[in-house]
Amino acid sequence: MKLLAKSKNLIAKYGLLVATLIVVSGTAAAATTGTLFDPMYQMVKGWAEGTLGKLLAVSAFLIGMGIGIVRQSVLAIVLGLAFALTLAYAPTVIDGVFTFAL
Repeated sequence: MKLLAKSKNLIAKYGLLVATLIVVSGTAAAATTGTLFDPMYQMVKGWAEGTLGKLLAVSAFLIGMGIGIVRQSVLAIVLGLAFALTLAYAPTVIDGVFTFAL
């Protein structure tokens, strides 16, 4: 009797969680091969690699340089440069990682 009560208690506690995980995992597996988000990905990638990305990279470097001059520290310039390099090369690296993984 106690075992039956324990199993009912576990089902009551974790049943909804398990059902949610099953539904979400099925949806996630179905979405991996679809092309639903391709237009949005291409748009954001175009922003990062295009004029907006260059503008953000140069702005980050200049702001880092300005803060570095005011604080008399090289760290802000390095962080601005790191942000600029990350923004410039991240889309290519991310494409390479996902292309390699698939």
